[in-house]
Amino acid sequence: MKEIIFVGTGGFIGASLRYIASTWFSQFSRFGFPLGTFAVNFIGCTLLGIFVGLGLEKNSTLPLKEFAAIGVLGGFTTFSTFGLESFEMLQAGHFKMTAIYVLGSIVLGLSGIGLGIFITR
Repeated sequence: MKEIIFVGTGGFIGASLRYIASTWFSQFSRFGFPLGTFAVNFIGCTLLGIFVGLGLEKNSTLPLKEFAAIGVLGGFTTFSTFGLESFEMLQAGHFKMTAIYVLGSIVLGLSGIGLGIFITR
């Protein structure tokens, strides 16, 4: 139960930060490019990479993984997890699986958006 509170609190913070950052970056957007989301996803991936690179996901003295990685970064961007998983597959030499995962995620994500819009119209 304690972990859920850490994830939820982190998620609230992350989602709030995402809104603030995305709104701020969007003011610099040109030609309809979604700069806010693009920037937030890059920042989230970078922060998760730093988190993992420092070995913080193994910290057992504080539920840091639940709060920071799953909560804050999960609320900030789920793209960071996608980036990490793709990177780990590449590191492991699973090039074909990585290509399927990356391309499939993009195609399915876009298809899901289209399906959702179609259903609601």
